[in-house]
Amino acid sequence: MRIRPSASATRGGSPLPTRAPRRRPARRVLPATLALALLTPVYACRPDLGPPGAPTPWPPGVARQWRWQWQLTGPVDTTVDADVVLLDPVRVSTAETGALRRRDRRLICHVPVGTYAGTDPDAERYPVAVRGAAAGRPGTRWVDVRRWDLLRPVLADRFRLCRGKGFGAVALVDADGYAHRSGFPLGFDDQLLFNRLTAGLARSLDLSPGLVGDVGQVAALAPDFDFAVDEECVRLRRCARLLPFADARKPVFHVEYTGDPQRFCVTTTGYGFASIRKHQELDAWRVPCPTVAGPVPGTPR
Repeated sequence: MRIRPSASATRGGSPLPTRAPRRRPARRVLPATLALALLTPVYACRPDLGPPGAPTPWPPGVARQWRWQWQLTGPVDTTVDADVVLLDPVRVSTAETGALRRRDRRLICHVPVGTYAGTDPDAERYPVAVRGAAAGRPGTRWVDVRRWDLLRPVLADRFRLCRGKGFGAVALVDADGYAHRSGFPLGFDDQLLFNRLTAGLARSLDLSPGLVGDVGQVAALAPDFDFAVDEECVRLRRCARLLPFADARKPVFHVEYTGDPQRFCVTTTGYGFASIRKHQELDAWRVPCPTVAGPVPGTPR
């Protein structure tokens, strides 16, 4: 299951007529002192995050303070200084996940649910009836998410592989076939139902479900998922669309593949996301954004 993989106005120099100022929604802008602090990663005053457990818990009081890693290629770095690690369950060994769990790392299992690859160990289990058009990566195809009766057994076994290797959470990848040329007439509601069923299946197997991408349905799906994973929301200018997770004090794990972390970290940390800079091949290299000390706004003290 390898997959790789947003002043005062004047006219003619004269002030506008005086009137009561319009109240605007508060913008999520960091104070200058905090922006400057972001130039140096400091992880002081880390809270007690608690053990991972099964399914993985995500304490709302520390939603802004997770450090994370996403690695799909190269030798797995089991010593990475991160609280959360997102890995391919086929490539990683139980010895590697065991080493990470002994360091109290929360492990997220990277599972394509809306596509499959011809090289996947279970590729032959996908009936011809659900095999669709080629997806964005070589050798992968979209599946007909309307056929839950045919897909559920395959996905259940993918999730069981995750549990067997010690993962406590699962990231649902390619859960947006309706927004692509999948080869099927998939609608918004078809995808919404499938994603909710898949999240429920994960929970039934003691796995915490997370949504990867699918920003078009975040507002509807945030109550059904425990966390979100997103790629390049700063470059694509869509970070605000992930706020239903952040506002619910759920983690948003975000990655950028280009740009200066000293710039994009100010934006994403202001939104309350856990952000990193990565190579597109998602090897072990990473540059993490600093975390923000203190509780999430609105969290009882």
